[in-house]
Amino acid sequence: MKAIVTGGAGFIGSHLVNALLEEQAEVVILDDLSASDSGNEAVPQDVKLYQFDVKSADAYRAVIEEEPDVVFHLAAQADVTKSILAPVYDADVNIGGTINMLEASRTAGVKKFIFASTSAVYGDVIKLPITEDDPVKPISFYGTSKLTAEYYIKLFHNMYQLPYTILRYGNVYGPGQRPKGEGGVVAVFTEKLKRKEPIMIHGDGSQSRDFIFVKDIVTANLKAMKADQIGIFHASTGTSTSILDLATCFKQLGASLDITFTSERAGDISHSCLCNKKAAAGLGWDPAIGIYEGIKRTWQLS
Repeated sequence: MKAIVTGGAGFIGSHLVNALLEEQAEVVILDDLSASDSGNEAVPQDVKLYQFDVKSADAYRAVIEEEPDVVFHLAAQADVTKSILAPVYDADVNIGGTINMLEASRTAGVKKFIFASTSAVYGDVIKLPITEDDPVKPISFYGTSKLTAEYYIKLFHNMYQLPYTILRYGNVYGPGQRPKGEGGVVAVFTEKLKRKEPIMIHGDGSQSRDFIFVKDIVTANLKAMKADQIGIFHASTGTSTSILDLATCFKQLGASLDITFTSERAGDISHSCLCNKKAAAGLGWDPAIGIYEGIKRTWQLS
């Protein structure tokens, strides 16, 4: 089995690549390395790398040439704030790049297209936990571009019978995540607390997220690869943790907390919790790592 992982040198992608290699898959990475501080060093030995922009004709030709069985499309512009500052770039990467990979996958006869989506497609909903059938109403350009990419994926399936799985991720964290760019609050807190610097909380800290450890995200992708199911599934814990409770996890690990509160950020949602029962039933997947254990592993390996 051959797999192409777009964004395979990034945080989640690199974990997925290693897991695929353990599954004895032939893995090809398509990544422009813009999200990798270590460049080529993030690519395992003997894994072929195409260092191309996912929007490019070169990336399209790479998929055609490799003829993979499955494409994991993880490459993205994943920063909400950046999407607000540069909405054209955000759309070019997240919509244009996805269409480019869909066209290449259709032409190459790919058997499964697996897409990394986001809880940001729902916007600031009141109902918790959110199910896959709940209305989508993104409040950021990032959420809008990812949702639009989902529509294209479903249309490619309807028009060309390209099988797909869309995984809407919770807030992914874990070892190797950068505290900028693709990084979330866990990566930021980890870096600051390791340096014994104050941490900044936007708003009052009561806002909550469905934090999911990167290894669980990887197993969700592997389950999606092996399952015959087509559709949208939450890759989440089904549990909501506030930012203040998250900070408490670090305190329990011995970190000294010095917290500064600042204003809320535009485009940020207040609460997010994704029901994962559909993934359990349809993909046979359940997360295995709780928030404290995940923070502990991240802290120890950072």
